[in-house]
Amino acid sequence: MSPKGTTSDVPARCALGDPQFDRRYRAISARDERFDGQFITAVTSTGIYCRPSCPARTPMPAHVIFFLTAAAAQQAGFRACRRCRPDASPGTPEWNLRHDLVSRAMRLIEDGIVDREGVDALASRLGHSPRHVQRLLVAELGAGPRALARARRVQTARSLLTSTDLSIADVAFAAGFGSVRQFNDTFREIFAERPREVRARFRGHGPALPPSAERSTPSGAQLPSVPLDVELPVRSPFDAVGVFRFLAERAITGVEIAEVGTPDRLRYARTLMLPHGPGALDLVATPGGSDGLRTWSVRAHLELSSLADVTPAVARARRLLDLDADPRAIDSALASDPALAPLVAATPGVRLPGAVDPQELVVRAMVGQQISVTTARAHLSRLTAEIGEPVHSSIPGLTRLFPATASIAALTRPDTGDTLDPDRPLRLPGAQLRAVIDVARAFEAGELTIHQAMEPADVRERLLARPGIGPWTTAYVVLRLFNDPDVWLTGDVALLAGARAVGLIGSLTPDGGSRPPLRRLHATLADRADAWAPWRSYAVIHLWRAATATTHTSPPLSIPRRTS
Repeated sequence: MSPKGTTSDVPARCALGDPQFDRRYRAISARDERFDGQFITAVTSTGIYCRPSCPARTPMPAHVIFFLTAAAAQQAGFRACRRCRPDASPGTPEWNLRHDLVSRAMRLIEDGIVDREGVDALASRLGHSPRHVQRLLVAELGAGPRALARARRVQTARSLLTSTDLSIADVAFAAGFGSVRQFNDTFREIFAERPREVRARFRGHGPALPPSAERSTPSGAQLPSVPLDVELPVRSPFDAVGVFRFLAERAITGVEIAEVGTPDRLRYARTLMLPHGPGALDLVATPGGSDGLRTWSVRAHLELSSLADVTPAVARARRLLDLDADPRAIDSALASDPALAPLVAATPGVRLPGAVDPQELVVRAMVGQQISVTTARAHLSRLTAEIGEPVHSSIPGLTRLFPATASIAALTRPDTGDTLDPDRPLRLPGAQLRAVIDVARAFEAGELTIHQAMEPADVRERLLARPGIGPWTTAYVVLRLFNDPDVWLTGDVALLAGARAVGLIGSLTPDGGSRPPLRRLHATLADRADAWAPWRSYAVIHLWRAATATTHTSPPLSIPRRTS
């Protein structure tokens, strides 16, 4: 693991005698599932690469080479193991921990930018030349952007082959291949079998409708009737209840729906805008395994305007639920603090709720500043009903997209001192309303740009330069946009309430004296939080939950500063 903002100190290729070899070999000898997705085991005597937990007999050390990515193993001529299916592993948590050029490139590649726009577009988004990006990725990961994109296409294709009845041609197109011939050749190279043979061995869960079928719609954008159901691999433990409830509490009418009333089935669905048009995703988590509610399976039902949007839709679903996190490493670090240990024991595997669209997240965060979650939700639901684009989905309750920044920018901007229209779509105070409209106009004019390829520090700087956006809001945006594991929300009074509940900052009125200044309490807690790096964001989730648990039994510090 490397410090944030630096390049990794782990080599792209690791063989016997290299510094990391013994540690990784112990992991594969123990078939440790914690390392699935974090590196690849290649066996020179068989020409096969596996996930670390592969149940096959552990090869001799002299026959093992470790790679950081499947793409690097494929470039070296290894085929994927049919037994352990390394392509079905969760993603690496490394890209959330690091914010260097490599991690930012990988987030874009996983979102499908190379397939949609090419390597030049990837390099342009990163602000570097294609040659520099190629050189750095090969040096760090053992493969360039095209090879990494191809490995991602193979992963998507195999998932579609085994979970849907899409035709072979449609699977190839949905995964990002340029032709069926290229698709077949790649599968034979990596799996030593044809796509049809893969499908025959791993039959899906049910047929999808023919790609040509369309439903009639009364109004609004039309979503195709090509339902796709894909499995989303997840590391255990997974606090599904916590992340689904977080999203449910903030669900905007028409855009999002949620069902979290029973612990045996959790559901969250929403509309979203994808590169090729509007879409919808429906996420369902069900518990299972010997660990009860700590082990979950997650499936995504997708409705897309184009099969080419499968990759970005899946990537955004994974970010939304923080499925690539390393929960055991996080829990182990936080549990070393006696004050947090009971929280970790009670709720292992907490996740950071992510976001599907940067501009939407910024608007939601601004609307939710210093008001309750319920009030923010009402404001945003009213705004969506007024100016959100209608869509027709087969998922009941999903009727609109979140308002586009162009629509928000077109709202009437009140001047200072103006009497506010009581029927305005966004019923915020004048100064806050002007700030939201100004940010939307800045997005539309290209004066403000926020995306996954940026450095978090740059995002903070750009947002802080805007009137009406403070440090708390920028930190919240960074936490959710990047699933950044090490964000501390300075000034969040709900964190103080949680800290008080677990005994981190003691009584608010020590020795019966006067109430200590909030600034001093925030500073004390922030100093204590430094010991939780690089997992402070997960400590935030634990303390927020502790604050909520004591709401009815302990007086609040003040109105908790939360956002939508």
